This record gives sequence, structure tokens and C-alpha cells, in this order.
Amino acid sequence: MLDMRQVTKVYRTELVETHALRSLDLQVKEGEFVAVTGPSGSGKTTFLNIAGLLEGFTGGEYLLDGVNVQGLSDDARSKLRNQKIGFIFQGFNLIPDLNIFDNVDVPLRYRGMSASERKLRIEDSLGLVGLSSRMKHFPAELSGGQQQRAAIARALAGSPRLLLADEPTGNLDSQMARSVLELLEDINQQGTTIVMVTHDPELAARAQRNVHIVDGMATDLSVEPSLSRVAEASHHSEATAS
Repeated sequence: MLDMRQVTKVYRTELVETHALRSLDLQVKEGEFVAVTGPSGSGKTTFLNIAGLLEGFTGGEYLLDGVNVQGLSDDARSKLRNQKIGFIFQGFNLIPDLNIFDNVDVPLRYRGMSASERKLRIEDSLGLVGLSSRMKHFPAELSGGQQQRAAIARALAGSPRLLLADEPTGNLDSQMARSVLELLEDINQQGTTIVMVTHDPELAARAQRNVHIVDGMATDLSVEPSLSRVAEASHHSEATAS
């Protein structure tokens, strides 16, 4: 679903050159739930922006669902993003002057869908997140957890293959955070691939895989124990032979 190989990202000004990503390798299979962790300034947000086709990269290769995104025009990138990717942000990013139904409708309008199809998708996605009775409410009339659920419904209405979540529980208390994570787990079990950036080790531990980004490079923590066991076995064999 997501295949990054030796991806680099360099920001340049007249005086400063900043390496946000350094030869980052990361593969995410269809249907996986991957948590991405790392300290502030490590490159997590840059990775997520590139994964979501919100910005380009300096070097390397990125295939999204088998499509090489390098060299695509802005229109082609926008179309691919709209068809394949759903976004969930820490700040919800709901439009305050629109009710929840219309908030979910906004991205669907860019897909050229009929009003009847959009209505069906909106009602289905809001029902999935438990907000059927709140669809005519405005964001300010909902709790933080309900606003995040509305944001998830907006992402799901487009039937994305890949869901990118940027600190989706960062503005929620622990109980609401667990509720939102359980919803994401349910969505993942139905087949949607999820990549979630989080600073919360408890939430990261519930993902299928953990990837840690430091200094613009990714380490798959899920494979570290097995590598350690291989190294220990090799060391033991050498010691026995000697």
C-alpha cells in the first residue's frame, strides 16, 4: 500500500540546509495498522505530509498502492490523494460554520458524486462512528471526542484505501482517546490500512507494528527483537564453536 525507499527531504534557504528525512525506508502492507513514533522534530510530520501527497520529496522513490508518485502533476497528485487517502488531524479541522453533515460532505463534492450518493455515504459514515443523531449539530455543540469522530467520518466517507492519522487523540482525555482508538481498530479490522503518528506509547503499543523515526530515519521496532535473537543465536554458536 505504501512503499518508500531511500526517501529524502531537504529544506533549503539561502543560508541553511535542513535534512528532514534521510534515506527513509518504510513499507506498509494493505490492511496493516502501523504506529509511527519519535521525538519532536524527528521528521514524523514531514513523513506524513509526503505519504499523504501534501508535499514532494527530494530523493528516493515512493509508490502509493503501486503508483509511483514522483513526477506526477499537481492535478494527478490531487486526484490520487482524493481517491486513495483519508486524513485525520489532531485539531479535527472541522469547519465551524457548517453542521456535521455538511462537514463530511465537503471532500465528497470534489469527487463529482451525485447528491444522492453523497447523502448515502455521509449517513453511513456518521452511523459507523455513532453520530447519526448529531449530523445536524455544529462542531461547537459536540464534545472533543465527538468532533474527532466526525473528522473520522469525513475521512471514511470517501472510502479511502489508506487512512493517515496525525496525533488523532492528542486533544482528547484518556477515556475519549481510548474510545477513538477502538474505533480506528474497528475500521482497520474492516480492511482499511492505517498509519498513525502518535506520541502516546500506550496507543502505539496497540498497533500491529511500531515504526520509530529519529533524525529523519525509520526503525521498525517490530523486527528489532527478532534481529536481537538472531544476533544472540549467532553469538552463542560462535561461543560454542570456540
